[in-house]
Amino acid sequence: GWEEPVRRQSDDFADYQAVLDRLIREELVYPAFMSRGEIRAFIAASEKRGRDWPRDPDGVPLYPAVDKAMPMRERQRRIAENAPFAWRLDVDAAMARVGTDLSWLEFSDERLSATRTVHARPQDWGDVIVARREIPTSYHLAVVVDDALQGVSHVVRGQDLYSATGVQRLLQEILGLPQPSYFHHRLVLGPDGRKLSKSLRDTGLAALREAGASPADVRRLIGF
Repeated sequence: GWEEPVRRQSDDFADYQAVLDRLIREELVYPAFMSRGEIRAFIAASEKRGRDWPRDPDGVPLYPAVDKAMPMRERQRRIAENAPFAWRLDVDAAMARVGTDLSWLEFSDERLSATRTVHARPQDWGDVIVARREIPTSYHLAVVVDDALQGVSHVVRGQDLYSATGVQRLLQEILGLPQPSYFHHRLVLGPDGRKLSKSLRDTGLAALREAGASPADVRRLIGF
């Protein structure tokens, strides 16, 4: 079972808005106005001049952050004119506010028999999006707020989110939220080494059951 009532993020935007408002007041986020096309063009121009543009652990180029230093009056004008933007975390300002090394407690294996301390590197992700103009949250902000409000003490999820834990640890620290313990389990991969995904229409458990696969067959397919 699970706790009742079930918390739905779409019903609780006010919680995220309150946290976002705090980050805005404390100048730990800024409105970022560059479109995807502008970002690509800026990075291409920089690389053409010989700069090796930094990328996050997933291989995505970091946000240029050229509008981080935009004057407040210009920001306000653009927002008033309904210019598209997203709220991005000023990772340098946030790290300076924390003023200490960040880490998290990671279980070492599926048996959860031992733990180790992992050094967090949120700066590897650059100035990540924490909210959008029309939605006062993002994945990173929502999960740390939800975990805190629901008293989550242990987070179990896939290895594809391992490095992103650093961003969430930074948000937890600057917001004064409790730190869960984490375990990032192995992923189920296809023959090509790619993570299986519903969004890419990979075969799911329901289809395997319909095809007559037994629990033992499924365990063998995923390496157990």
